[in-house]
Amino acid sequence: MKKITYLLVFALLLSVNSFAQLQEINWMTLEEAIELQKKNPKKIMMDVYTKWCGPCKMLDKNTFKNEDVVAYVNKNYYAVKFDAEGDTTVSYDGKSFSNPNYKPELANRRNGVHELTRYLRVSAYPTIVFFDENAKVISPIRGYQKPQQIELYLKLFNGDDYKSMTTQEDFNAYYNAFKPQFRQ
Repeated sequence: MKKITYLLVFALLLSVNSFAQLQEINWMTLEEAIELQKKNPKKIMMDVYTKWCGPCKMLDKNTFKNEDVVAYVNKNYYAVKFDAEGDTTVSYDGKSFSNPNYKPELANRRNGVHELTRYLRVSAYPTIVFFDENAKVISPIRGYQKPQQIELYLKLFNGDDYKSMTTQEDFNAYYNAFKPQFRQ
């Protein structure tokens, strides 16, 4: 009987762990996120990536699959995935953006840079661009971020703490006082 109980507990723990790993960020397009903001205002977190970018793939695998990151992003942000060299047409800020230099034969290699990528002044991949509840850019964060690194920015922007920061020293004080809670 004890053996069956242990097996049931083990099976339950295994299934709970598997479920946690199945959770994913609810990715959408920028237009979908902006439309949702009209009904339920939230900030937007946009992952600007390319298909050939190694650190972008690491961000997907290590950070955007972390259960703490997934839960926090899904609760507090609209999450947008945007291929910086893709061939989609995107409407943003009253303008239409496309990639006139896109070449289908280069789909998984370096390709033409999308006009929205340039408009957002993204110059490195990956870059995570944060937008306020009115779809105005707050700040781009360049480079690969581990879960505890991105946690700082997710909470900084979500809590509007960035609004009271006027100097690098203000940010440094926030950074030094920040106690990460996300698991690695």
